Amino acid sequence: MSINVDDVEAALGFYVEELGLVPRTDRPGFGFGGAWLDAGGQQVHLIEATPPPGVGQHFALLVEDLDGTVDELRRRDVDVSDPKPVGSGRQAFVTDPAGNMVELHEAGQA
Repeated sequence: MSINVDDVEAALGFYVEELGLVPRTDRPGFGFGGAWLDAGGQQVHLIEATPPPGVGQHFALLVEDLDGTVDELRRRDVDVSDPKPVGSGRQAFVTDPAGNMVELHEAGQA
């Protein structure tokens, strides 16, 4: 997944320091700013460009303990919504420094 950010360093700080994603070192030189991050078995690609207006688009990161994740983020002064049920799981939302919405998702029991 790729997302546009207007400040790559601020976005890296958020995704690495606050959400725990891991920077990759294998991003080629594309001629524009950006960064690649590991998010479990997935990747998030930050692209230095104007973020689109927020109209509900977001991506989700799976977390094992939503309450613990929300508590930890709030201890770090990150603004995160209260967990809410969705289907058999639960979700909370946080916004990155560029205004992109990120869902924190705890899967329900099968």
